[in-house]
Amino acid sequence: MDLRQLEYFVAVAEERNFTRAAERVHISQSGVSAQIRQLERELGAELFDRSGRTATLTVAGKAALEHARAALAAAGAVGEAVGEVTGLIRGRVTIGMVIGCTITPLFDALAAFHGAHPGVEITLLEDTSDRLAEGVRTGGLDLALIGAAGSAPEGLESLTIINEGLVVTVPPGHPLAALPQVTLRDLDPYPIVCMPPGTGLRAVLDQACAAQGRQPVIALQASAADTIADLAARGVAVGVLSDSMAAHHRDRLAVRPLADVDIPALLALVWRAGHGPAARALLAHARRAFTGR
Repeated sequence: MDLRQLEYFVAVAEERNFTRAAERVHISQSGVSAQIRQLERELGAELFDRSGRTATLTVAGKAALEHARAALAAAGAVGEAVGEVTGLIRGRVTIGMVIGCTITPLFDALAAFHGAHPGVEITLLEDTSDRLAEGVRTGGLDLALIGAAGSAPEGLESLTIINEGLVVTVPPGHPLAALPQVTLRDLDPYPIVCMPPGTGLRAVLDQACAAQGRQPVIALQASAADTIADLAARGVAVGVLSDSMAAHHRDRLAVRPLADVDIPALLALVWRAGHGPAARALLAHARRAFTGR
């Protein structure tokens, strides 16, 4: 076996999908599948159950996963150790970003980091906040920009970028537009369009509704704020967004705060302690980009 096979194995295990894993490691799906099959032949056991819609680890696969991660980390540490001695940072960093995010300071941080450390390979992945946080926990991601409800995920270091409340968005002639503020009870007669489960904004809405014993009608789900605003503007459903997401659409939508939702929607950078030099350098650039420090 070689490190490339272990890298593909870990990618499939974390993505639970051969196609997404192939996109992540920048080769064809057939190439990933062939290397995994070769690894399975060498180990004498199947690592994935391929019978369902997702690639699920077998008992043998679960036993191999942490050792594969450790082997990749050890290999990466060799280059990082030399880099620290020579002052030249090399290696790889993998960054996660919640789907539909348009927060440009992260891109500024990546550009500055790339200029300062051209020898480091950068990978950027989009996913739901829940999956990104899990990727940081397991070591698949070095850093992620995620949405969260109330507070950043436990067990991770974090830097809060945005802390704000939820709002509803409706066309100017909608009955809710006549109210100075809206409650969850006011939403009962109307279908809602909002972000899908796994996102921080949806977690805020779900937790607030659960606390009141309410079951809103989630008619439509979209990962992009612009899509939610477009559907709300056409009167298809009442849009639920964060205040900053809705700010770009106040010229065509009435925006009203959800007065009885006191759980803040967060946008936060999250990472694990104990990073290597490449990830530490990226984090420093991200801090400067978001805070000016």
